[in-house]
Amino acid sequence: MLKAAVDPDLCQGHARCWAICPEVFSLDDEGKSYVPVADVPPELEQQAREAATNCPERAITVTPP
Repeated sequence: MLKAAVDPDLCQGHARCWAICPEVFSLDDEGKSYVPVADVPPELEQQAREAATNCPERAITVTPP
């Protein structure tokens, strides 16, 4: 199972990750992304990778466990 994380210092709140994969990424009160549960279910791995690729700041990491 993949692990997803968002670097809060890099995130600028574009919310592309949330638009692509809201099952993995959430938005805080300031509109910045975070991952409530780091484990990405197998059926969402491709979407999580796509979200990471689409982050303009490269604030998202998706890594093997």
